[in-house]
Amino acid sequence: MTKRENIIKAVRFERPDLIPMIFHINPACWHHYDQNALQDLMEAHPFLFPDFQRAETVTPDYLLNARKDHPYTDPWGCVWETADDGITGSVHGHPLADWSAFERFTAPDPAVTDGTYPLDWDQLRAEVERKKKNGEFVAGGLPHGHTFLRLTDLRGYENLTFDMIDDEPNLKTLIDRIEAFNHEFIRRWLELEPDMMSYPEDLGMQVGPMLSPDNFHKYIKPSYQRLMQPAREKGVIVHMHSDGDIRTLAEDLVDGGVEVVNLQDRVNGIEWIAETFAGKTCIDLDIDRQEITPRGTEKDIDDLIRTEVETLGSSNGGLMMIYGLYPGVPLENVAALMDAMERYAAYYS
Repeated sequence: MTKRENIIKAVRFERPDLIPMIFHINPACWHHYDQNALQDLMEAHPFLFPDFQRAETVTPDYLLNARKDHPYTDPWGCVWETADDGITGSVHGHPLADWSAFERFTAPDPAVTDGTYPLDWDQLRAEVERKKKNGEFVAGGLPHGHTFLRLTDLRGYENLTFDMIDDEPNLKTLIDRIEAFNHEFIRRWLELEPDMMSYPEDLGMQVGPMLSPDNFHKYIKPSYQRLMQPAREKGVIVHMHSDGDIRTLAEDLVDGGVEVVNLQDRVNGIEWIAETFAGKTCIDLDIDRQEITPRGTEKDIDDLIRTEVETLGSSNGGLMMIYGLYPGVPLENVAALMDAMERYAAYYS
């Protein structure tokens, strides 16, 4: 079974060989950790890093909105700033902080951008063709923060909250413009015939969502459903992501055909995740980055991964796992996590 076949079988509960595991290393790690030590760990874990090639010096290519001391204005006019190279910044300049600017406001062109970064469709098409030729899994999708967070970037979180409460007339027009951009972007991606389309957007806080379920249902869910419909019609896997506590939004988030939901483990609770999604919707589990991996023991880390696999996994499939490494996690804990992810990937095979 190829890696691509294994992922598809995991998503569709068709008895994959392994639990798909992804270990993502944030670019900031390369100037916070000893590079040789980090590469030693990657080299020692070929399941997680099958294409790893050692380098004398790793020089990351930081995203445009993840460059310290270099504010970045995105195609929508939002100004991003970060305090550390490699860490995605936050928006400090909201182009529609005052609605008086709306008359002059125009959306960017999806022929040249994904809304956050410049995009060369010819180059992307060539990369997709290369992956297909090599039998690799092809994942496309909208940029992170495509709708709700785009609105907060444009208006500011507090302004947007009052817009929803007050039923601001301009808000619907703005949502329509964002959706039109996203719809054309999705149309272009679907022409490339990907295996999966992702719709990543953080909606949760540490406790509860950033907007009420009523406002999500009124302003955001209808747009989500229209954006996901073309992928569903083509039989493309629909993947939904949100960080934070999304328990009160769960039913609306997966309503209408979401096949994979990517959410954080301990913020939402493993037992709740099992009761809500296990056996019905594939769980793409985001492994804890707040407490156990940065501050727990190696045994704590092993226990966490084993418990999550035992609670959420099945020989039928329905579970994938992902971890994002950021600065501050001791290297011995990084090693323990890599060990555990490799150890339990075959736990139900």
